Amino acid sequence: MFGALLRFYRERAGLSQEALGTKIGFSKSQVAMVERGARPPKGDFVPRSDDALGAQGALLAAAAKLRTNALPPWFAGFAEEESRAMARHAYETHVMPGLLQTEAYARAVLTGQYPTFDDDEVEAKVAARLARQALLSRRPVPDISFVLEMVPLARPIGGPGVRKEQLRHLVDVARLRHVKIQLMPPNRESHPALDGPFVLLEDADRRPLAYIEGQGGSFFVTEQPGVSDLFGKYGLLRAQAYSPEESLGLIERMAQE
Repeated sequence: MFGALLRFYRERAGLSQEALGTKIGFSKSQVAMVERGARPPKGDFVPRSDDALGAQGALLAAAAKLRTNALPPWFAGFAEEESRAMARHAYETHVMPGLLQTEAYARAVLTGQYPTFDDDEVEAKVAARLARQALLSRRPVPDISFVLEMVPLARPIGGPGVRKEQLRHLVDVARLRHVKIQLMPPNRESHPALDGPFVLLEDADRRPLAYIEGQGGSFFVTEQPGVSDLFGKYGLLRAQAYSPEESLGLIERMAQE
């Protein structure tokens, strides 16, 4: 709502995002992200905007009520569903899933993002990501599983020390009785999910929900046959992956090496 109010006053003043940015000393992309609700206003953004747009204190009053969420707007809905799920299953291709990340690994991932987050944003997002991991120890315990390609384990995000700590943490999580982690053999020539990662959820009534995320956006799959197709894909992935026991052994050896 703050972003919508900012846009209203900007358009009323006949200014483009770039022109407003020039007047207040911020970039066009920063103005655009605030208007979309993708990033909170920082520093003198609000008082300068209020003055430049002749808002007569309206933006200042709105900013005083502004509450920000460290999670991206397009992810917050999924995080809420995830926190209540009785089952969560995920296929991941290129980075360690957030539920499995160590603090150092999460910080390394977030500091590499573009547009760049400032230090406060990084720390807020790291804290939010780690808070989601309460699902792993929640009562009643949910049924959790992962099928991972080898790339997330092999890529040294954050450096060798961070990778080693991440692998050891992965071993600890894989030993939890309600969590199953399976690795996809790197020499498998094909499988049914080559078009990308996804997450499957089931609520307390075992209603299924699928979630797919891409570059800066996401969507839910709630209708048939889409949901059933993704659950079917995941079943095939688990059948084609190494068993949880074999996967644990591989992760332990990678951590030692």
